[in-house]
Amino acid sequence: MKEGTGKFDTYQKESVEMARIPAFTPEQIAAAQYYASVTPPVDIDPRIASLVRDLIGRVADKWTMLILEVLAEKAPLRFTRLSEMVEGISQKMLTQTLRTMERDGLVIRHVYPVVPPKVEYRLTDLGFTLGAAFCGVWVWAADNLDAVEKARRDFDERAD
Repeated sequence: MKEGTGKFDTYQKESVEMARIPAFTPEQIAAAQYYASVTPPVDIDPRIASLVRDLIGRVADKWTMLILEVLAEKAPLRFTRLSEMVEGISQKMLTQTLRTMERDGLVIRHVYPVVPPKVEYRLTDLGFTLGAAFCGVWVWAADNLDAVEKARRDFDERAD
């Protein structure tokens, strides 16, 4: 094995040269120290902790956030129109995600008594507030797009 490499399972990994690691700015150091000093309260209600885990899992599934975004901009929408606007989602996945969102109180499903049946979906106030809570991800992405793209290019060049 050549110097600077190591074997882990079946993947050979290059070691990182210390000279290539950028120095942290004072602002980054201060931010890291602040977040390290912030500790969650010890007496968190287990029901709240459970809800947070559920919601993070739900919005991390990608479809929930995309549906939230579309409904926030275009609601009310019928199922077919919603499926057209959420690119790549299958009918089964859209149905499952909408049912889960309805159960969590994020979406209202309104069935009109007509033939053929007409069903529309729209966000509840709760759904709007969840969307607003995760709006920070869009702000972060806009602020850090260039840095992430550069990091990806640098990584890809090292991997070649």
